Amino acid sequence: MNARALISTAVMPLKTSDTGDQALQAMADFHLRHLPIINDEQVLGLLSEEDVYANNASEPIGSYALSVNHPTVQEDAHVFELMTYMAEYRLTSVAVIDAHGAYQGLVTMEDVMQYYARSYAFQEPGSIVVLRLHKRDYSLVELAHHVEAEGAVILSSFVTDLPESPQILVTLKINKTEIGPILSAFERHDYQLEAIHGPASFESDLKDRYDMLLHYLNM
Repeated sequence: MNARALISTAVMPLKTSDTGDQALQAMADFHLRHLPIINDEQVLGLLSEEDVYANNASEPIGSYALSVNHPTVQEDAHVFELMTYMAEYRLTSVAVIDAHGAYQGLVTMEDVMQYYARSYAFQEPGSIVVLRLHKRDYSLVELAHHVEAEGAVILSSFVTDLPESPQILVTLKINKTEIGPILSAFERHDYQLEAIHGPASFESDLKDRYDMLLHYLNM
């Protein structure tokens, strides 16, 4: 999946003639803190709420100095690259350009979250297991071996670093709801069980994480 496939069909970019007040209203309408400024097919920059507050909101945004120095991603950028980019610069939307630098559309953080919410790994019934282990002991191949030995598969996984700690949290989505034998296998191999989430709590947990992310981005 690349950036072009995630382009929003609902959110429109800003024009240099738009005022700061109009920009803020557009951001509020779509729960965003950033919107690209476009002149024909050229991306002139990415406007943030802070840029508006630092200027006269009744004036055209074309006269503003912009704080975001890297406002675009290539249309063939993988969704992982897109997420990394948005996280690094704490962006709620980003402009997508083609190989010639022409504006193709924009992707919002909600577009990315909805993509994952609709993906097979999230939609497929199963259970969530969170393990705590030392970084040097992490091996997805070994974890998958224990899961597959019990007739299940890992649908998705991600690693959470623990600041100032040699340990990490490994979150696994497993395609079974009855995971007692899998948990026993983890315990036999000295994996520390941090948390378990069943199918009923998974959708709620995903929504909570999404709401927390939006709250963080809007701080």
